[in-house]
Amino acid sequence: MSDGTDDVVDVLTEQIERRFDMSMDELRAAVAAAPEAHGEATELVRWHALLTEAQTAVDTAENDLLRAMETQTDTIDDPTMEIAQRANNAVFARDGRAMVVRWLLDPDAPGKRGPTAEQRPRPGLDRRRGPTPTTPAPPGPTTATTPTPGVRR
Repeated sequence: MSDGTDDVVDVLTEQIERRFDMSMDELRAAVAAAPEAHGEATELVRWHALLTEAQTAVDTAENDLLRAMETQTDTIDDPTMEIAQRANNAVFARDGRAMVVRWLLDPDAPGKRGPTAEQRPRPGLDRRRGPTPTTPAPPGPTTATTPTPGVRR
């Protein structure tokens, strides 16, 4: 079962290898030896591994679905529909990870240039810094007491 994206991992792998002028195995070894030396390489290796893992999940789910479909007649049963949903979810995960790798590879991607680009957290770079809250803090305790209905003081 092919949706035309079977080689998405291969295409992105080739782009990463061209970018760093080394094979993925060499790049993984370099990042493992010195992960702080090149943040961009470290992030790309990390997301490439996640992408590869997701592609494996897609392949497994699609193979399971094909086997289940061979036993179906006119109506698809619930267990087979669950396998189809698992395959669909795996494709979504793979495609999302591929989008992150593409974004990391594109130096002109939205959010990478301009005065606020350095202030924005990049995927996985600083897990301690999260999004800034956009809602006001809840009000503090008040000094006035509000009578509770039905309670005498």
